[in-house]
Amino acid sequence: MIKRTLAFSNPLVLFKKDNQLIVEFPENDKDTVSIPIEDIGILILDHYQIKLTSALLAALQSNNTVVISCDEKHHPQGVMLPFWSHTNFTDRLWSQIEAGEPLKKKLWQQTVSVKIYNQACVLKKQGEDCDNMFNWAKRVKSGDSENLEARAAAWYWEHLFGEESGFRRKRFGDTPNNLLNYGYAVLRAVVARSLVGSGLFPALGIHHRNRSNAFCLADDVMEPYRPFVDMVVLQMVADHPGDLELSPANKKELLQIPAISVFINDNFSPLMVGMQQTTASLAECLEGARKSIKYPRIQCED
Repeated sequence: MIKRTLAFSNPLVLFKKDNQLIVEFPENDKDTVSIPIEDIGILILDHYQIKLTSALLAALQSNNTVVISCDEKHHPQGVMLPFWSHTNFTDRLWSQIEAGEPLKKKLWQQTVSVKIYNQACVLKKQGEDCDNMFNWAKRVKSGDSENLEARAAAWYWEHLFGEESGFRRKRFGDTPNNLLNYGYAVLRAVVARSLVGSGLFPALGIHHRNRSNAFCLADDVMEPYRPFVDMVVLQMVADHPGDLELSPANKKELLQIPAISVFINDNFSPLMVGMQQTTASLAECLEGARKSIKYPRIQCED
């Protein structure tokens, strides 16, 4: 079942009643809305006057729902995750702690290879030259010792929106950086939710290491999925180039990312379902039960 992604950006009162999320609108005459908690995968709170109860938070956590709070610029800022949703949490935590560097480097090699391949497919669909990208995807070594990820990224961002666009990928850069950032934040929440659901601790990465980052593993796993977000943003730019702000309509479109179709394990699945396969396979790799992570691949001929 595909879990729903909900985003609220007005003054609201949220509470739990009979396993339902109840939404009340104190500043207008809208009718109260009721949503089954079991249907919710991600909840985004994008207004400082949203009020919610601790009973609702507890119910959301029991349902493995990610709760995201936004700042005054409407950018996702904080994430709340349940950490006890998997019966083998402690065993899998130890498998992460005890994973050796050779294993982690091998897993990172797989991750970077698929990321570059997917980026190459995005460029190919845009009619851009990408033979070098396909070549780099095949040449990635253990731990990406030649730093092909960075080389591929430089080429990718230079050509993604066309060289004449002058686009530069920066976190606080000009549009459509804002759309990419929001899309990646939604994707990161999906990854974090799935990692916890698979009994993995998001702070212990296979490559990313940062003492101030509680989601290093999420940042690792999301890399091959980023090009799927890029394709959504590319389509938005093509469809309405004059409207690239974080408007309610654009946010609504980006909130559909968990439901977009990806090709994984020889089948098409919604991204959120595919992510569950990815994180479950990662857990098996860390436990020594398998050798490769299941990642989705964008369909194109290399």
